Amino acid sequence: MQKQVIEFGGEPVGIVIPDEDRLKFIAVKFHVIDLDEQRFNSADEVRVAIRDLVRSRHQAPATHV
Repeated sequence: MQKQVIEFGGEPVGIVIPDEDRLKFIAVKFHVIDLDEQRFNSADEVRVAIRDLVRSRHQAPATHV
């Protein structure tokens, strides 16, 4: 298992590196920083987590001041 670039929407957003029989995600873009250093079972699992994170931010209610 080697490091692998993770893309979302055609843009590199981080890498995964082997860590304790899992993959540790290292974020390189701010919009996925909440997932930084989390461990996953596969690169696909990372992509799903990124998708869910991005969707949750787009669905958050707007606040008006």
